[in-house]
Amino acid sequence: MPATTDALGLHLVYTPQPLKFGTSGRRGEVIHLTQLEIYTNVFAEIRYLQAIPRSRGGIIHGDDFYYAHDLRPSSTELVDNGRGGLCQAVEKALRRTGMRPINLGAIPTPALTYWALKHGKGSIMVTGSHIPFDRNGYKLNTSKGELMKRDEGGINYMLATTREELLAQPYNESLFDAHGTIRNAAARSKFMPPIAKGKIAYIRRYVDFFRGETLQGMKLLAYQHSAVGRDLLIEIFEALGAEVTAAGRSDTFVPIDTEAIDQAQLDTVQELVNKTGEKFDAIISTDGDSDRPMIIAPEGNELRFFGGDLLGMITAEFLGIDAAVVPISTNDAIDRGPLGPVTEPKTRIGSPYVIAGMERAISKGRRRVVGWEANGGFLTSSDIERNGNLLTALPTRDAFLPLLCALFAAHNRKITLPELFATLPRRFSRAALLRNFPRATSMKIIERFSPSEDVIQDVCYHPQITIRDAEQATLELKDHHAERLDRIRRELQSVFSAEFGFDQVTQILYTDGVRVIFSNGDVAHFRPSGNADELRIYSVADTQERADFITSLGVAEPNGLLRRLEQMVQAARPLARDF
Repeated sequence: MPATTDALGLHLVYTPQPLKFGTSGRRGEVIHLTQLEIYTNVFAEIRYLQAIPRSRGGIIHGDDFYYAHDLRPSSTELVDNGRGGLCQAVEKALRRTGMRPINLGAIPTPALTYWALKHGKGSIMVTGSHIPFDRNGYKLNTSKGELMKRDEGGINYMLATTREELLAQPYNESLFDAHGTIRNAAARSKFMPPIAKGKIAYIRRYVDFFRGETLQGMKLLAYQHSAVGRDLLIEIFEALGAEVTAAGRSDTFVPIDTEAIDQAQLDTVQELVNKTGEKFDAIISTDGDSDRPMIIAPEGNELRFFGGDLLGMITAEFLGIDAAVVPISTNDAIDRGPLGPVTEPKTRIGSPYVIAGMERAISKGRRRVVGWEANGGFLTSSDIERNGNLLTALPTRDAFLPLLCALFAAHNRKITLPELFATLPRRFSRAALLRNFPRATSMKIIERFSPSEDVIQDVCYHPQITIRDAEQATLELKDHHAERLDRIRRELQSVFSAEFGFDQVTQILYTDGVRVIFSNGDVAHFRPSGNADELRIYSVADTQERADFITSLGVAEPNGLLRRLEQMVQAARPLARDF
């Protein structure tokens, strides 16, 4: 549609910054999140869902469409410079595309998804999840579940058309003013009141599944901060018999990344425990939209954080599954214990990839299929029966199921959480990150240490170089492959050196980022975040101390491992030797 001289796009007093897909959902800086940008994206995505068949998650014009939100101010309010007010823009887009919006309120992402899937409807969660406070976004679900990577191409095509149409509209007929804000004062600041049905159904999901069991005698501290599910941490666990003390409730948003819990966050939790003057069996919490769990327990005089990948193993064993799907970043202990034979090929990082892996497992005839991520978010792709109670499939990240399974597993066996986790193969992991790390630089690092051909996914160096694809088929090693791969190993070895306890590089995996495996069993894995300008490092080792050391060394300033990789790609000065 050709733009007129009075088109909305010509009146805008700012330069629109398009929202982009992250690992799961769309995310952006709040300073760029105008109501026009949110409306444009949601409008296009709803049009896409209306155009695809029900069998692929399509929706019907006039159907109910559910939405919910986290507790970030910008999710429901206009904030600095008139940005934010995401829920209002979502609701307006739903109405304009002929849907019937229903607000489920401030509830966890899995609670929204559970209710919507139960009724075969689409949904949108307005959330920035765990990413920093100055960002936000939303996550769209089809009537069948999460949006998959295969949908993004069609959506982006629809988005380009929608954006052109909206910006070409006559300015005085547009819903939006020159600042990208909804013109109508009431519509820009208000949205429909919430209903409680989604929250109630989510509580019943777990109370019913654990019927006949109790957590009576367990004392829990619920670290509430600004998690949208903070009150459910009380309601659900008390309903199942635990004694729960609330602590750390915050009126300002606190970004908690359950994949990268550091000592400062553990110190915060320790202070909360100290203030109560009591002893607890566990401290439980979630991230901002409550789809990723955090579980901590006392061990001696210290608090111990249990990584989400290990928590997933405990949960899977508790549920008696026959297929497990995990991304490449998870702890390799899964390959060394009873879950090894039922573990499917590792996927890329992000719930859409895990879900695709679960779908493949089901197509092979598996009946109790689950998945989880290093952040602890746990997904179920099959209905699971236990003790005569049924847990229906919920193929999206969930924080409450793994928390409950771990606590019931320990309580039923009359052991502590550290004793429970000690039953797993002795492999330990940790994750850390550098914030405000330009994605362009991250991608240059990945490119420098990757093969020239994407088909090469697995490189083994001993006794000689062999290369394989994603299906583990051996590929022909050509001279130019060998030269590049040898250079990659030498450069990595100069950073991950014997000086810091690293042995020889024996294998590199390229499923997602660069995962380096050393001859002593150490693992160092680096990749850019899909949702923010962050460079992450994951470690696995035979002791927690070693895993912690690798990640702390990785993010050390100014010359930690990740910074040394950055220096290498800049190639402007010799690498610094001191940390």
